[in-house]
Amino acid sequence: MTENPFLSPSDLPYQLPPFERIKAEHYLPAFEAGMEEQLKAVAAIVADPEEPTFANTVVALERSGLGTLKRVGLAFYNKYSSDTDDELNAIESEVSPKLAAHADKILLDAELFARIDALWRRRAELGLDEQDERLLERYHTEFVRGGAALDEAGKERLSQINTELAELSSKFNHQILTDINDAAVHVTDREELEGLSEDQISAAASAAADRGLDGWLITQSNFSLHPLLADLEHRGLRERIYRATIGRGAGNAETLLRMMRLRAEKARLLGFEHFAAYIAADQTAGDADVIAERLAGLAEASVRNARSEAAELQAIIDAEGGDFTLAAWDWSFYAKQVRQAKYGFDAEALKPYLELDRVLVDGVFYAAEKEFGLTFTPRPDLQGYHPEARVWEVFDDGAPLGLFVGDFFTRDSKKGGAWMNPLVVQSDLTGDKPVVVNNLNIVKPSEGQPALITVDNVTTLFHEFGHALHGLLSACRYPKTSMTSTPRDFVEYPSQVNEMWERWPEVVHHYARHHETGEPAPAELLAQWEASGRFGEGFASTEYLGAALLDQAWHRLTPEEVPDGGDDPYAVVEAFERKALEDAGIYMPEIAPRYRSGYFAHISIGYAAGYYSYIWSEILDADTVEWFKERGGLTRENGDHFREHLLSKGGSIDPMESYRRFRGRDAEIDPLLERRGLK
Repeated sequence: MTENPFLSPSDLPYQLPPFERIKAEHYLPAFEAGMEEQLKAVAAIVADPEEPTFANTVVALERSGLGTLKRVGLAFYNKYSSDTDDELNAIESEVSPKLAAHADKILLDAELFARIDALWRRRAELGLDEQDERLLERYHTEFVRGGAALDEAGKERLSQINTELAELSSKFNHQILTDINDAAVHVTDREELEGLSEDQISAAASAAADRGLDGWLITQSNFSLHPLLADLEHRGLRERIYRATIGRGAGNAETLLRMMRLRAEKARLLGFEHFAAYIAADQTAGDADVIAERLAGLAEASVRNARSEAAELQAIIDAEGGDFTLAAWDWSFYAKQVRQAKYGFDAEALKPYLELDRVLVDGVFYAAEKEFGLTFTPRPDLQGYHPEARVWEVFDDGAPLGLFVGDFFTRDSKKGGAWMNPLVVQSDLTGDKPVVVNNLNIVKPSEGQPALITVDNVTTLFHEFGHALHGLLSACRYPKTSMTSTPRDFVEYPSQVNEMWERWPEVVHHYARHHETGEPAPAELLAQWEASGRFGEGFASTEYLGAALLDQAWHRLTPEEVPDGGDDPYAVVEAFERKALEDAGIYMPEIAPRYRSGYFAHISIGYAAGYYSYIWSEILDADTVEWFKERGGLTRENGDHFREHLLSKGGSIDPMESYRRFRGRDAEIDPLLERRGLK
């Protein structure tokens, strides 16, 4: 234990975890030590003979979890998500239920809650500023929602539910990663790869070699629609890949049903009709019925647009003499042809101008410098948690601000998707500066080849860096409310705003340069890219809303309404999916939900009953983009205003209040409807 690097603050710049010294055997002892350390601190708060004050109760509670437990938790879950193995999976399975039980020991402590509740009841007399009051409000809400007001029997049952849910969540996510790896499609006939670029074929050959296979391996993405379906000419292979993709999740069916039943029981125990209502009550939306009404309205227009797009695709199939009806595995392939026919745009023609590091440095970093005065210096002397995780030091008009870690390539040990998370949380209370990580899943090029990325990868780079900016520009007093610690249906908003710079003329001309010659991408090609952006909104909206409505459908069930799995839980889950989508008016055989239930990682983590958040946040995003455009776009003045009133605030004040201070009014929905073609 004396050699455990988590038992004291890191001596590296910005307290970056010393990954070169961290071994798997350090994690569990550090978790145990951290939990014991926090419980001792909580016991001291409860035993304090003085009347409760904001300092001796709320601030003391805030400090209680900032030592060993915080350090090991941030480092471990980052490593587990980005570069796991059997040993880390076993640790996560063991520690997650322990952490859930540990949290319940605190949240269900009647004496501790009594002190917090007493402060909350007389908060108007305490002379708190808005950050202090926000912290008190968050703790009081967390304790109430955590069951502090339940009787002893209710507390005991809630604790049992939370522990089992933690175990099930671990099991669910382990299975997702297993399924992603197992569902890779092995190709032995090169002719089936017709339509793929040499870079794509080379990457598939490398993926096969990595697993000791001959030929080529089409590894899976996180979504229901595989990105290579847009390029593959061989319809049979397209179908194989699609069916392998959406066939994942059978091993998660029983786990999913049990999770839904437990969440429904938890919601009822806490006084809510269903879990969706429980979640909505602590979001900016406030009401699950409001969410359902908004999603239903958007779904109707989305399906209408999607059917119109499907007719265009079928027309191309018919014109080519195809004797088949458009299927889900055909959509991307023929959508690409429509874009080429209507707009002349070929995404593959743009790819040589999209080299990963150039897009990152001359695009993503460049926009942040123009908007906020940030600069980024590589720190190869600082080691990440994996050799591919690179570190940059971030400067704010020349002053040290924090660290940014970029981990961009897919690998079998990394979960799917893309995300941002902190390694060190910014806080004025502790004096800590932010260290943030962006993870993506870009297909790694073969040895010696450039990392040429897709236009979707470019969007993801800008999006995830928007989360990173939300963390890096945080200027909050308390860790609990700093950085991206906002409601789920608000947190995606700043990252979505950052996507606007992807195609902003000044930015795209700076990064879209040929990887060999350095020549800028032809203006005509960029204009075609911009013009083609609107086509496909019907598909994109329907695919997304299918997943959002499915998430809501599962979490609007009462305990009695959750179906029994019987002998074939996967068939039960599939039947529920089909009916839920039909009832919502969004079922289209040609368009699967962005995630199907068995590999819908969001509903096993913090986005359960919250996947609607992306479209909800996009209302704020679209309205904000209009604000930037009205005021000249990418200027330091605009960036400073956005930073001062919104990004720097994190969750330290009510997020919608920070939006009103930034925008001068509440958000309007028309810009979103216009953007998605839903008016």
